[in-house]
Amino acid sequence: MKNFLAILVMVLGFTFSAQAQKVKKVALEQTKGEFTQKSLTLSEGTYVFEIENAGVGHDVGFVLAPKGKTDEKHHIKNAYVTSLVKNNKKSKSKEVVLAKGEYVYFCPLNPTPQYTLIVK
Repeated sequence: MKNFLAILVMVLGFTFSAQAQKVKKVALEQTKGEFTQKSLTLSEGTYVFEIENAGVGHDVGFVLAPKGKTDEKHHIKNAYVTSLVKNNKKSKSKEVVLAKGEYVYFCPLNPTPQYTLIVK
């Protein structure tokens, strides 16, 4: 019985560890009127976006949308930060599954230009 429990604990630990490794973090910094990272190239997968407000002076957000479809109905809602990013703070999105294609990211509150995100 002890061996069975030890094996079960190992298997569960490995499963949770493997799942945690599948989600990748993308850190982006916003300054006044722009993101410091002007483009991204990622592989297909699951991501969490961490947005830093680097002294903008007011709350900022994050929008990710398919290229050419930037109106709100096409926004990838899970990519929104879970709370507005306060001055000199960070906030994260929920998990976002990205398939091959072209996307844009921007902040309508800052406001920033639209930057390119390519998923290969």
